[in-house]
Amino acid sequence: MGRRIFGLLSGAGLVAACLAVPATGRAQDLSDAQVAHVAVTANTIDADLAKLALERAHSSDVKAFARMMIDDHTGVNQKAAALAKKLNVTPVANDVSASLEKGAREARANLVKLTGAAFDRAYIAREVEYHAAVLGAIDDLLIPTTENSELKELLKTVRPAVAAHLERARQIQQTVAQ
Repeated sequence: MGRRIFGLLSGAGLVAACLAVPATGRAQDLSDAQVAHVAVTANTIDADLAKLALERAHSSDVKAFARMMIDDHTGVNQKAAALAKKLNVTPVANDVSASLEKGAREARANLVKLTGAAFDRAYIAREVEYHAAVLGAIDDLLIPTTENSELKELLKTVRPAVAAHLERARQIQQTVAQ
């Protein structure tokens, strides 16, 4: 049983997530409650790691990016929580969200060892890879498996912000690499 893996490894080798899609190219069969859990988990992970970046980052651009991650991802989770309540859906943990959580623990463990410019480079590299993987997950896993139209619309609405985060992280990556 082959699988195509959207692995998330930053330039520093930090594992942040691993999202598996069957070799058929079709997404796993996740329920809407599982999709909701993946979305909430992904947002929480990025907001939490951004809090660490606010404490340790050297670059003002990296700190500004971290503040944006906290604000934007917290806001999306508030919308997701309100929608889940409206739909009477309780997010359900699953292999994808567990993989995200495991990767986040590993990324944090590696990042806490770093300071200054080394932290900035590793954090931004991780953010580039993380947002690229999240975009892949939105397109290849979350949207295709979501049945509820309101949840699907929320995912579609959030996608451009994730793409913008990826682009901003890539821009910052160019400046901190020097």
